Amino acid sequence: MGIQVVWLKRDLRLADHRPLVEAASRGALVLLYIYEPSIAAAPDYDGCHLEFVNQSLECLDAELAEHLGGVTYRLGEAVDVLARLHEAHGIDGLWSHEETGNALTYERDKAVKRWCRANNIPWTEIPQFGVFRPLAGRDGWAKRWDAFMSERMVSVPSMKFADVPHEGRRDVADLGIEVSTKHSAQVGGRENGLIMLDGFLTERGVNYRADMSSPVEGWEGCSRLSPHLAYGTVSMRETYQATKQAVDAWRARSKDVDIDKRWFGSLSSFEGRLHWHCHFMQKLEDQPSIEYQNMARAYDGMRDPYWNQEWFERWCAGQTGYPMVDACMRCLHETGWLNFRMRAMLVSFASYHLFLDWRPTSRYLARQFVDYEPGIHYSQFQMQSGVTGINTLRIYSPAKQVEDQDPEGLFIRKWVPELESVPKAYLANPETMPGLTQLEVGCVIGKHYPAPIVDHKTAYKTARDRVWEVRKTPAAKAEAKLVYEKHGSRKKPRN
Repeated sequence: MGIQVVWLKRDLRLADHRPLVEAASRGALVLLYIYEPSIAAAPDYDGCHLEFVNQSLECLDAELAEHLGGVTYRLGEAVDVLARLHEAHGIDGLWSHEETGNALTYERDKAVKRWCRANNIPWTEIPQFGVFRPLAGRDGWAKRWDAFMSERMVSVPSMKFADVPHEGRRDVADLGIEVSTKHSAQVGGRENGLIMLDGFLTERGVNYRADMSSPVEGWEGCSRLSPHLAYGTVSMRETYQATKQAVDAWRARSKDVDIDKRWFGSLSSFEGRLHWHCHFMQKLEDQPSIEYQNMARAYDGMRDPYWNQEWFERWCAGQTGYPMVDACMRCLHETGWLNFRMRAMLVSFASYHLFLDWRPTSRYLARQFVDYEPGIHYSQFQMQSGVTGINTLRIYSPAKQVEDQDPEGLFIRKWVPELESVPKAYLANPETMPGLTQLEVGCVIGKHYPAPIVDHKTAYKTARDRVWEVRKTPAAKAEAKLVYEKHGSRKKPRN
């Protein structure tokens, strides 16, 4: 009698884990986590990802100890690890959740599929998000998503573990990567994910609709569930169902004098974001080339002549001379998290003000985001860079974002201490300070803090003209229709 292997990837939990339930009902289990050197060496991987994973695995092991088991760890490429397990113990079945990952994990999965077929081992992949394969078209997708998320969650099963050496968790030295610089990053583990979920739905989320735009208020007002969803310590289904239950609970109290009516709009917006999460992942599932190829090929080569390595490096370092841009980047270096609007502004600035190609910038930010989710990441990068052909061009004004989202300068002064003494009136554009004021506050532009890397008005107009030069062509218009048919967001069939 062989073993049933549950291959853990981005599903580091026991609850609502259908592959685990199915495998446990068929025989002795091995819960396998593979540290894959090729993935660790990829340009979108960072030590912060490994740190969050290991924290989550540590929590998972603690939970498994109550069931007299633990995770089996292996270092190596997936096919090689599975082959060695099969040779030593005999694999009767391989189980996992479907993964919408980057090109590397996609090719890895295809190689595993070939190996399983060659060795007559059934591999069952089960969806965990509202991402459907194959998908014939987008019509009806939202209704199908709702149905999937409303399905009953499976409980943690009784488990019998196979007698297989577990080995130990691996660190950055084992994988040959650098230690994370993000000393204030969120901590992994299911317990922390559940605390975040409950706290958001009962306390922190009351002003979510407004807070999610602010880099100051968003720190507490956003759900902060994104890394837990990305690595599956909390499932999307349980998040959705908990949100529904919270809405019902607040509605039951709607006539109470002390009820805060903001809850209803905030939780409605949050529920919409859960749909949005899978909507973007579905794009990458349907078209894996989105990771490295323009969604609308009419824009191929548009930015190639304008690459500027110095500008790229200054954007990466948070030294652009635009306080909100620099504060956001430096915040990422330390924490690995930003609210969505500030992420979009960072991408917009790189793509329009600096007119940098989105592929190098997307890989850089993938390493900065602890919650890096490829399906959302690359789809959003293309949208914010204006190469989908179907989305409105959004060119953010960094100065306006200061005025709208950080008018007191709390966020900027924290992350760009060079500007700590700059008067509020000049914080959005410190280069406009009179020379005497610069000397008085100890912040001379060009010496203590860089002058703006480009002029906003000039860069805005130049970028808009370059994109529209492509967008107005018949070829681009025709291709936009095809992109919409494949990826456009809609609840009803298109007429």
